[in-house]
Amino acid sequence: MPTTITLDDLRRYAVARTLFAPTTLARAIQKLGFVQADPIRAPARAQDLTLRHRVKGYVAGDLERRYPKLAIEEDCLVNYGFLPREHLALMHPRVAAHPWKPTTKRQADEVLAFVRERGQVHPREVDEHFAHGRITNYWGGSSSASTKLLDGIHYRGLLRVARRENGTRIYELATHPQGDDSPAGRTLRAAALIELIVRKYAPLPASSLTYLTRLLGYGAPHLKTQTQAAMRLAREHLASLQIDGTTWYWPADENPRSARHAPDDAARLLAPFDPIVWDRRRFELLWGWTYKFEAYTPPAQRKLGYYALPLLWGDRVIGWGTLSVAGAHLTHALGYATKAPRDAVFRRELDAELARLRSFLRLEG
Repeated sequence: MPTTITLDDLRRYAVARTLFAPTTLARAIQKLGFVQADPIRAPARAQDLTLRHRVKGYVAGDLERRYPKLAIEEDCLVNYGFLPREHLALMHPRVAAHPWKPTTKRQADEVLAFVRERGQVHPREVDEHFAHGRITNYWGGSSSASTKLLDGIHYRGLLRVARRENGTRIYELATHPQGDDSPAGRTLRAAALIELIVRKYAPLPASSLTYLTRLLGYGAPHLKTQTQAAMRLAREHLASLQIDGTTWYWPADENPRSARHAPDDAARLLAPFDPIVWDRRRFELLWGWTYKFEAYTPPAQRKLGYYALPLLWGDRVIGWGTLSVAGAHLTHALGYATKAPRDAVFRRELDAELARLRSFLRLEG
């Protein structure tokens, strides 16, 4: 690979390789490989905000509405989200890092028998039938113990999400294909997982590749040794270049300097977990400022806002926007890393993006 590749090339490449021409929902998820999910709606869920740039005519909620008929699954990779069903064989049978206690195993078996009898179940039905009680959740609040148990059963591949009902997961028994668990099979599965995350998040600084490999301990904790070995091997075969002391990696069959990566003039408000901005290390290297997701930050400590959407213009992330819906109207407030562009083209493109958002949210204006 020519050493004339610059940070500007990598910036354009990072944007263009994931902002492909809008296509069908199934094809978009296939091309992305994984879409991170988040329950917060501000003004829509992160998965919807990610897909709206990549799916023709997409409106908020389309993923939830169409999920039952698509060959996709809700499951874990480096975090929780949606991925093509074919990828599940890379991670299942999943062996959790922490085995269940005997009491929890007995409860899980009882719940599985209940689901087998009912076909599909809402967590509320499980809670009403078994009365598992309440627990303290990750954020310090109170949650249903039945919901946590269902999460654990789903994580282990024994249940799948059949559909959602007003955002709540409805479960049924899983019939996931199980991957080759022989030593050779585990090695191949680990290599495929590394390739999946590289193609999802490239170009990657070396530290981010290491970090993502560590995060695969969530989706494939039982393949930790193999994924670490596959990552080390991948470094030898991926294209790479050092710029200003940082080593960057990307697929060897892609060229960051390709003319196909030329940016357009569009302004886009991105989801906080969009692949363009997900990697905060890479974000700062490419765009020169720090973006933080502050929904779980105490209000007094927030600098950007509760749910700040990075603002991409062409191949530059120049600031952020916070959006809110009042009645049938969308309101917005913008912030900038340096100063607001005075360019008439920017104003035109920003207005076009806000119009697209109103259509996406099915709002009047």
